[in-house]
Amino acid sequence: MLTILGAGIGTWLIRVVPFLLVKAARLPKWVLQFLSFVPVAILTAIFVEGMLVYRPGQWPTVNPQNLIAAVPTVVAAIISKSLLVTVVVSVVSMAAVRALGWG
Repeated sequence: MLTILGAGIGTWLIRVVPFLLVKAARLPKWVLQFLSFVPVAILTAIFVEGMLVYRPGQWPTVNPQNLIAAVPTVVAAIISKSLLVTVVVSVVSMAAVRALGWG
């Protein structure tokens, strides 16, 4: 139990302390501009990684189910610019793809 509690506190500290330090400090404009691209870069990496299937010794291939479900999700994200709408459309799209046996 102490290990779990310690790991939880450590994880919390690692995630919260940087925000507290940045909030207290005054960062240069160029640093803030650079950091504004971090969420987009991370989400793009996660998106592309989800689209590909890796097999040792071969080039990655596209996961057809994820690709089919990604089309309405990307359209919804562009139109709505809402994270909630994007997540709901992605879940419904993947459920429909799996239910219909596509991909």
